[in-house]
Amino acid sequence: MNLLENLTPDQLSARLLSWAHPPLGWNLLPGGGLRVTVPSRVDYFQDPTGMAQKDDAPYLFLKANGDFVAQAHVRPTFTTTYDAGAIMVRHDPQHWAKLAYEKSDFGTTAAVSVVTNGVSDDANGVDCAAPDLWLQVCRAGDVIGMHYALDGVHWRMVRLFKLPLPAQVSVGLLAQCPIGPGTQVDFLSFNVESRTIKNLRAGQ
Repeated sequence: MNLLENLTPDQLSARLLSWAHPPLGWNLLPGGGLRVTVPSRVDYFQDPTGMAQKDDAPYLFLKANGDFVAQAHVRPTFTTTYDAGAIMVRHDPQHWAKLAYEKSDFGTTAAVSVVTNGVSDDANGVDCAAPDLWLQVCRAGDVIGMHYALDGVHWRMVRLFKLPLPAQVSVGLLAQCPIGPGTQVDFLSFNVESRTIKNLRAGQ
């Protein structure tokens, strides 16, 4: 089920969706999906050097219990470096993980992962020269797998890691613009299934 299909403001609670740090605005896309207008200089990042602690970007989430598979189809507008659309799994400001389609600091667009356990461990993944990308985050106990796909079917692993989290966490869509004047991110679809994936490396 695409949780964004025909979404309206009064349907957020019916679909168990909530905003943390609401965007400047959002509107429906033709055929389903959501366009988010992102303010300037917003991000989630606990810099390991201690120079920056950010926890303020628009985040549309629901609560998930136990194991799950979350998928999103994202189409960011890459206005400035680090602009991105992402899936984030979150407990609190010091314990979360995100998988983003991001404009990297090497001038590429890439699948970028950040794992935060007190501080953030940031890793650029594969470069993807595509206007949009499918993202997937899978939880099995305290182990999380992250994947990307160009078609929403053939998944490639970005990262596999352990992050102890409580049974209930937030999982949702993140739109960030850490250093720029603002941007837009299109989320074409989003769904969360309560199931345990068989192969966390393969994403299926």
